[in-house]
Amino acid sequence: MKLAVMQPYFFPYIGYWQLMNAVDKFVVYDNIQYTKSGWIRRNRILLNNSDKLISLPIKNDSDFLDIRDRFISENFYIKEKNKIKNLIKESYRKAPYYEVVKPLIDKILDQNENNLFRFLYNSIIFLKEYLNINTEIIISSSIDMDHSLKNKDRVIEICKKLNANHYINPIGGTKLYNKEEFARHNIKLNFLKTDDIKYQQFGDEFIPNLSIIDVMMFNSREKIQELLEQYTLQ
Repeated sequence: MKLAVMQPYFFPYIGYWQLMNAVDKFVVYDNIQYTKSGWIRRNRILLNNSDKLISLPIKNDSDFLDIRDRFISENFYIKEKNKIKNLIKESYRKAPYYEVVKPLIDKILDQNENNLFRFLYNSIIFLKEYLNINTEIIISSSIDMDHSLKNKDRVIEICKKLNANHYINPIGGTKLYNKEEFARHNIKLNFLKTDDIKYQQFGDEFIPNLSIIDVMMFNSREKIQELLEQYTLQ
């Protein structure tokens, strides 16, 4: 059984969905410390042939809280949500699949969910359905295990608890995880590397690694199915 484990992200790029599509079960961390850096609450879209950051405003709180204990700022539903909607409209209103994708974007942004993890988790579920990904999604805290474990020990224990014999990680984890160490626990380890994916955007120069929003705006669901397979395992 193939398994992947990831944090939740805000409209993550296509490599996230390739990883989800490549495994049987996909664990989403909720009981892991929230980090300011990275893509948990933000991502990039295309605006005027350049990349533009969009982000969820987060309530000020302790930097040591888990993702599930962080909350979206009340200002998001008062003002920031419509700013993001308008920015997406400005960016993609002339894209070929804008009218198809807009209801999904609105559904995600209109959740009225203040908990950061639940908002992101719901978003992931909505998006995976649109992308026709059938992988089972599991919330990490629901697994009966020692949740004080860290890093590779935590991942290996998750694999054991879910009876996974094949763990797949994004290519960025090559310095974190060792194939021999996983093999000692009878777990095969591979790293997923996204191919050099390109598709027609508005301009001549392709801007890579943007949010899945960009992929959906310029590609049919059938074409996205093809893009989900464009990777190599190392």
